[in-house]
Amino acid sequence: MPANLALLAARLLLAYIFLSSGLSSLTNIDGAAGYFSSLGLPAPQLAAWATCLFELAAGVMMVVGIGTRTAAVALAAFCVAAAVIGHYGQGGDDPMLVFMHQQALLKDIAIAGGLLALAVAGAGAWSVDAWRR
Repeated sequence: MPANLALLAARLLLAYIFLSSGLSSLTNIDGAAGYFSSLGLPAPQLAAWATCLFELAAGVMMVVGIGTRTAAVALAAFCVAAAVIGHYGQGGDDPMLVFMHQQALLKDIAIAGGLLALAVAGAGAWSVDAWRR
């Protein structure tokens, strides 16, 4: 696979996660705030809006390839924070929930790794970043 095609595919596939999550939160901000409240986060409504807007903005940046390296590093940090805050040690005494949260934690860490690789590689030729050079 040509490198520029792979970088475009990486940007689109990674962006889809955040655009989908951001849109889901936007259409159910009270549900997102409720989840953040259950984690003990302060100002859960504010956290829900901030998270939603960050995911949408960073997702769009990844799709069009503008500020890709910065967006990828920020999203990688976000993923690690989400893994630790949202999934580490979660599930209580329910083995199914413990398993689900462990899987989500591992996926968040893996996504962070892919984002860091994209941050190093850059957006590729098919991006606003490349056109601005």
